[in-house]
Amino acid sequence: MAEPALLFLAVYLLLAFGLRSVVMRIRTGSTGFKGISGSPGSTEWWGGVLFAVALALGALAPALDLGGVLDPIDALDSTFGHQAGTGLFFGGLATTLVAQFAMGDSWRIGVDHQEKTELVTDGPFQVVRNPIFAGMIPTSLGIALLVPNVVAVVAVILLFAALEIQTRLVEEPYLLKAHGGSYRDYASQVGRFLPLLGRLRG
Repeated sequence: MAEPALLFLAVYLLLAFGLRSVVMRIRTGSTGFKGISGSPGSTEWWGGVLFAVALALGALAPALDLGGVLDPIDALDSTFGHQAGTGLFFGGLATTLVAQFAMGDSWRIGVDHQEKTELVTDGPFQVVRNPIFAGMIPTSLGIALLVPNVVAVVAVILLFAALEIQTRLVEEPYLLKAHGGSYRDYASQVGRFLPLLGRLRG
């Protein structure tokens, strides 16, 4: 399943990153890409680095499988797993694209602490606070089930760690500072990645 996995990844990168950046550039004059922020070694920097490494490993996993360099993990390599992986991938892709559309001109990759964008709380953001990240997780899991080798599993783990760092330690403090009580009230009612789970307290 390495070839479909590579094709799926190409589609994901083209739509979720490439096309979205082009649309943002046309609409706002900016691609929305802020890059890896924070000083080297800082929590913010590590979140960005882990995210980039996770994406790279996610693409490397099917390439290694296709080249016969890594064998799949037998316990995860099955027809059912491949079918589940396909479903998770396309469900995650759809979630990501819908959430990006709902963000409008507030969509960004990374955080610019000098910038204040509109707080988006409608559409999929009524269900979870981070629907784009919530879509990336099943997408990554889907690829790992299509090519269930060690590199794919590590990619999923690193992606989840990166998203936890980015949301808890970078984006949420930024949003609390930028939007104050409005974000605190919203975050106290809506879960982080899953409905009702990860709501802010206090």
